[in-house]
Formats: sequence, C-alpha cells, structure tokens
Amino acid sequence: MSDSQLVRCPACGATNRVPMDKLETRGQPVCGRCKRPLPIGVQDTAPVTVTDATFASEVERSPVPVLLDAWAPWCGPCRMIAPIVDQLAAELAGQVRVAKLNVDDNPVTAGRLDVRSIPMLLVFKGGREIDRIVGVQPKAEIARRVLRAVA
Repeated sequence: MSDSQLVRCPACGATNRVPMDKLETRGQPVCGRCKRPLPIGVQDTAPVTVTDATFASEVERSPVPVLLDAWAPWCGPCRMIAPIVDQLAAELAGQVRVAKLNVDDNPVTAGRLDVRSIPMLLVFKGGREIDRIVGVQPKAEIARRVLRAVA
C-alpha cells in the first residue's frame, strides 16, 4: 500500500486521502467533494489576500474558521506580526483559513469591521466575528485564541 496523507480541504472542510506517490504523475490534488485544489506543500499554505470584493466569499462563507489579519504596509507592528501569521497559516492549514486584508486598499471592509487600530486579528466562525486581537501578541496566545474557534 502506498504512503498517503490526510488533507483537510480549506474550502469545504472535507478530509481527503492523498496518495503521495501519485503527486508527481497527477499534479495538484483536488478535493473529492468540492473539486477545489488541496493545500499540498508550502506554497499552498500561505495566507489568502482578501479584498472588498472577495471578503464575503473568502471569510463569511468559509466552511472553516478564519483568522483575518487587518494590516497596512506602512505599519511597523504589522510587519512584526506578519511572520507569525504566515507560520500559523502553515501550521493550521486545513483547520483554519488565514487571510490578510490591507486596510488602505480595502476601506469598505475595514470600515464595516470597525478596524480602528492595526495590527488587528479577527477570528471568524460561521461567517461571524467571535474574537478580536488588537496589537502584537505572542504566537502562542494567537494560536490559543484561534484554536478555540476550531473546537
């Protein structure tokens, strides 16, 4: 029997068995339920960029909890927390969708979410905000608060 890996689909939450020896011959694996690409490898675990136009589809209609990083390129603390958000995206792939919202480029969504201070991390479950983390926090604290949404 070939080596396989269980991969949770970030789009629909289904668990898929992916035979590792087939990756070279078949290319990018897709979810058996929704047919969207599965996160295999480091490049697929990066946070998704959210805009005013894609916020509803990427965050509000996500079948898995979402960690949304509200940031701006000129913000020093935002640059400090960015590597932590990237690490969490890789570590929690399949359990949590990690997204980034540039508040300067997307003022409608930033205003709707009442983002007044950045960096701000918002945790969504079932399309609703369940937690808000303002300022730079340790990775362990962010992970603890995000994983409450998974349980």
